[in-house]
Amino acid sequence: MSCFLDFAKSAKFMQKNFEHALENLNPPVSAIISDGFLGWTLQSAQRFSVPRFVFFGMGNFSCTMHQILGRENPHVGTVSLDEPFFIAPGYFPELKLTRNDFEPPFNEIGPSGPFVDFMAEQIISMAMSDGMIVNSFYELEKCYVDYWNEKIGPKAFCVGPLCLAAQISPSENLEKLNYINFLDEKLENQEPVLYVAFGTQAEVSSEQIREIAKGLEKSEVSFLWALIPNGPGCIDFFQEFEERVKNRGIVVKEWVDQVKILGHGGVKGFLSHCGWNSVMESISAGVPILAVPFMAEQHLNARFVAEEIGVGLRLCRMGDRSGVCGG
Repeated sequence: MSCFLDFAKSAKFMQKNFEHALENLNPPVSAIISDGFLGWTLQSAQRFSVPRFVFFGMGNFSCTMHQILGRENPHVGTVSLDEPFFIAPGYFPELKLTRNDFEPPFNEIGPSGPFVDFMAEQIISMAMSDGMIVNSFYELEKCYVDYWNEKIGPKAFCVGPLCLAAQISPSENLEKLNYINFLDEKLENQEPVLYVAFGTQAEVSSEQIREIAKGLEKSEVSFLWALIPNGPGCIDFFQEFEERVKNRGIVVKEWVDQVKILGHGGVKGFLSHCGWNSVMESISAGVPILAVPFMAEQHLNARFVAEEIGVGLRLCRMGDRSGVCGG
């Protein structure tokens, strides 16, 4: 993630080739749906006189909270990162957040620096676009969609949950995979399974991984943990760990089909980083969430899951970014 800003900026060098590709489309391009970090695609859309729609990959709640924070500065006057403040008392009178719910540097009183400047450019491009595509559904975040459309804009179009489209798409036969066999056996024995996964971007410390492993071992629950070990020390640790929990838990050290896992009748809980895709997939499958957020808007998603819609619990203290959730 330390390379993100340079990577996002470098994407602008694709603009010439991107527009050349659009010129040769048949039938011609009629709209552009662009990642929100590629603000330069607004210029391309204007050149071809087509609408541009933005996609940030976040929910309406987190998008709205970030915009209110940047526009209204409700956190001015707070002394610490953990001090609660009302984010928008005139519209959401019960909703309190902390600066720790937001990613640095945006949780500072007066954020500045290259990343702040870069995001300001993307927000301007978004404001000049024709809409925002959101992987969510209106009934889930009604008041936040309404606030966004009335006070912020451009109009948010809820087109999710996108994972439901994936469920009806053709896919490979998964019954032969070891982790599906494991879930089948646990379901047959009426042993509920906790699914554990933290996405592909979050950098989970070895200390945190060991604490989670300790908690799973002590809990005596059945579990499926999707995790790619980092380094030989981690691999040795998991070999010993798996031996101690064999017949009760497995660690899958490769990509897994998360939608299939959450949709399996044997999975009754999801220990998750609360990335928005994972939140939507878990809600769609009716699986409650145990939230352990790490980065980006995951802290806001965890608050939304636990406090706003009540489909999960937060394992660490709300807003806390510094501690390790112990087992």
